[in-house]
Amino acid sequence: MRKILTIFSLLLMLASCSSTKDIAYFQDVEHGATTSVAHKQLTLLPEDKISILVNTRNQELTNSLNLPYVTRQIGNSAASTSQGMAGYTIDKDGYIYFPQIGKLHIAGMTRSEVSEFIKKELNEKGIAKDAIVTVEFSNLKYSVLGEVKSPNTYAIDRDAITILDAISKAGDLTIQGERTNIQVIRRENNNEEKVYTLNLCSLQDIQQSPAYYIQQNDVIYVKPNRMRERQSTVNGNNIRSSAFWISIASLLTSVINLITR
Repeated sequence: MRKILTIFSLLLMLASCSSTKDIAYFQDVEHGATTSVAHKQLTLLPEDKISILVNTRNQELTNSLNLPYVTRQIGNSAASTSQGMAGYTIDKDGYIYFPQIGKLHIAGMTRSEVSEFIKKELNEKGIAKDAIVTVEFSNLKYSVLGEVKSPNTYAIDRDAITILDAISKAGDLTIQGERTNIQVIRRENNNEEKVYTLNLCSLQDIQQSPAYYIQQNDVIYVKPNRMRERQSTVNGNNIRSSAFWISIASLLTSVINLITR
């Protein structure tokens, strides 16, 4: 009986010291392996806000093609102000109203496509032959919640942001974050929300997911792992800890010794 208890204690110690297989990222990638993924740029949606800056050789024409700069007061101090260019908000039908051109349907376009579209319209209408058009995002954002070091809402500042970029921006997962079940909540057509699930332990799974590239208003949620969930109870982790089971084995050994003396 004493040998059985000793073996039982050793097995418990080994089990408690073994590392979980759900911690390391990209476990399916071998050394020197190469992977590829189709590059996908962000497309604009109704209610998105963008800034459009047009430059031409004619300063008067340039001024007429740009929205005025606006001054915003920051806080309660009149001395604290911020100046910036007014933006265009895409209406529910996907249009903006652009100076000297009129209504333009830009929903579904990327930033570069909007730039080329406006340049083409200015040229074909004889308004400007040499225009340089720069388009920037103004209010596009995504949110990261749950078991990350810095949960927050973050601005989208470039055309393509991956789920890995987003998690990195939030400071990476905590050790209590479940890496095999990252959820991306996305608003699809007809205002329906769809949930995509990604496994950070598999690079192939991540790259093949429709949620690999983040879209505006995405919500990324990192669920707590079992260890974190057990911490919500008073003795949730004690019953699973190696110290607990070693103590039980030690107690049983002592009881057996007392009985067999």
